Amino acid sequence: MTQDTPSTPPEIHAKPLRHPWRWAFAALLLVLAAWFVIAAANNDAYGWSTYFSYLLDTRIAIASLHTIAITILAMVIGVVGGAVLAILRMSPNSVLRAVSWIFLWVFRGTPIYVQLVFWGLLSAIYQSINLGFAEISLEELLSNAFFLAVIGLGLNEAAYMAEIVRSGINSVGEGQREASKALGLSWWQTMYRTVMPQAMRIIIPPTGNEFISLLKTSSLVVAIPYTHEIFGRATDISAALFEPIPLMMVAATWYLVITSLLMIGQHYLERYFDRGATRELTARQLAALADAEGVIPNNVNVVQEAPRNER
Repeated sequence: MTQDTPSTPPEIHAKPLRHPWRWAFAALLLVLAAWFVIAAANNDAYGWSTYFSYLLDTRIAIASLHTIAITILAMVIGVVGGAVLAILRMSPNSVLRAVSWIFLWVFRGTPIYVQLVFWGLLSAIYQSINLGFAEISLEELLSNAFFLAVIGLGLNEAAYMAEIVRSGINSVGEGQREASKALGLSWWQTMYRTVMPQAMRIIIPPTGNEFISLLKTSSLVVAIPYTHEIFGRATDISAALFEPIPLMMVAATWYLVITSLLMIGQHYLERYFDRGATRELTARQLAALADAEGVIPNNVNVVQEAPRNER
């Protein structure tokens, strides 16, 4: 008596589900984009001749360097100040926590434009500081618009960076710190070798976004007033030409180019700190991991297992 072998099931040919409305919507978007480009190219109100004449103007190029300098210096103040404020927020001292909370409440609760206007008027409030034994004049310092722009943007940015740094530090499990202490590491060694490398994966993406946002926010320093950055210089030129539209487009183009370069740098910086965030496992290791955790982690990549040498 022979046992019947089971027949091979027929091969399944999966057919992808078609989405005709998606293609129709995509085609509509392309048509609208083409229509807008053609209409804008033929619209004299954009002032294309003026746009191309001033796109590479030396004054705008120098103003872009001023914008980058303000952004970098303000971001340094923001990162350092944010780290200090985050530590104060996590301090067991109630007075330090209160000081940090009041700072965040004031600088996050008021518009940045209002803050910059206040910084511009600071010279009318404080001409000098009387220490009793000496009087320090502040007139020259507070009349420096570049300095006020950096301080105003930096302190405002510190209020936002404080929450980013604090959330990144809190994302690292307490067991990591306890394990480092068990190995004999000091508090600074624990932060440097254990906590911060893991926290940077949480801190870097929003910090990059904050840096890009700060670059665009720097256009508000005209409230101080400081007009040597991109927006202020473009406004001055447009006021002389009575053509605001093409000069605003020039400013927007420069901002777009700089932010695009920053986004590329942010991408590679995130990749650098993501090292070790993914794992490659063989099929046997994957099965053991699935048995241990009950579910396959999302950060696991399966690789082909090398054949064993026959003994």
